Amino acid sequence: MSEEERRAIEADCARLIARYANLNDAADWQGVADLYADDGRMARPTAPEDWTQGRAAILAAFLARPARTTRHVCSNVVIDVISPTQAVGESAMLLFTSEGAPKVGSFHDRFVLTAAGWRFAERRGSLTF
Repeated sequence: MSEEERRAIEADCARLIARYANLNDAADWQGVADLYADDGRMARPTAPEDWTQGRAAILAAFLARPARTTRHVCSNVVIDVISPTQAVGESAMLLFTSEGAPKVGSFHDRFVLTAAGWRFAERRGSLTF
């Protein structure tokens, strides 16, 4: 893999992280779910051991959430390319909500290249404080 190909994968995966935050803040749950591979799985920062698997189940989990106003700020995004079709990443997340104090956490991601482009194979959040 060339340096240019590696950097393109890193950029695509970092963009996926930013799109996730923006779509989440817009309450576009279908858009968020579409960022996952068909068999992708997620664990929210508030429940890092509680996995939801499959795009349909992820969409249902987001639709079941009560409405709220949020703003996610992503930083410290580092993507490591494993192969032309797989990558992993870590990012810091600052969450502001209309419901209380800001929360600081992180996401550990696995990415996979699908026919539709790069998608989350796994997204696991955790809270620092």
